[in-house]
Amino acid sequence: MQRTSGPVVAAAIAVMIGGAPCGRAALLTMPTAPQAALAHIELGRPTLPPLSYTVFCQRYETECRPRRFFRGGPVRLIEKRWADLRGINRTVNSAIAPVRNELGLAGETWIINPAGGDCNDYAVSKRHELLQRGWPARVLLLSEVVVGSGEHHLVLLVRTRSGDVVLDNLTPQIKPWWRTPYRWVRVQSPGRDGLWAVVGRLGA
Repeated sequence: MQRTSGPVVAAAIAVMIGGAPCGRAALLTMPTAPQAALAHIELGRPTLPPLSYTVFCQRYETECRPRRFFRGGPVRLIEKRWADLRGINRTVNSAIAPVRNELGLAGETWIINPAGGDCNDYAVSKRHELLQRGWPARVLLLSEVVVGSGEHHLVLLVRTRSGDVVLDNLTPQIKPWWRTPYRWVRVQSPGRDGLWAVVGRLGA
């Protein structure tokens, strides 16, 4: 999923309890008509967030500060924003040493920019860094998915006008959401502070 700005930027885009190799984000070509309908993930009914997210918001109140005036939808993915995504994805994946959580829910603490951590830490750190660069919170959505092994995993979904893309610690690539090998469970709900949304028909 991609976008254009001035000259066409060949772009497209794209956290599990384990760690991931580091590397450079790759550019993918913009999807053509058949995939256009899948550009944006379909969000369904509101649902409660993960308990660990609630605890995270108690620790990092400014990260979850309510936005009273919800305006606008996905952002236009201009070159500077694409550079932000690539740079932050690469930097955070490199800066956090992968540490597997062996304690399950009891060991789930979402920490911003730790020296070592799991998928949750990578995802909230990327969101934090993008917020620091002025990105609107409404397009930076923490998302719970299930990987092939059946384990739950956290990634960052970024909503752009060209489509929803995924920043993930399990791959150096930034991919369109529909090109990830995951079953999508729930996503932060834009415009509904504190609530998440189940993934609708397209992500089932």
